[in-house]
Amino acid sequence: MAVKVRLTRVGRTHVPHYRIVAIDAKEARDGKPIEILGNYSPVMNPPVWALRWERIEYWRSQGAEMSCKVRDILRKVRKEVISQ
Repeated sequence: MAVKVRLTRVGRTHVPHYRIVAIDAKEARDGKPIEILGNYSPVMNPPVWALRWERIEYWRSQGAEMSCKVRDILRKVRKEVISQ
């Protein structure tokens, strides 16, 4: 089973909110995740996220592939944490 870390959309129309999840690569975008790793809300100013770093690192160590958007979010969050 190939695992990916990617976004799953939740929230209502015109107000997107995303969960960062570990999910089987063959599942649909909004399919059942293996584990919820965090949240991301792009409509807030500044964008709001809550991440479970230890679980993200666990899935990376297990060979899970990150989607492009999740990789960008993680880079942005790390830069902000370091600059504070």
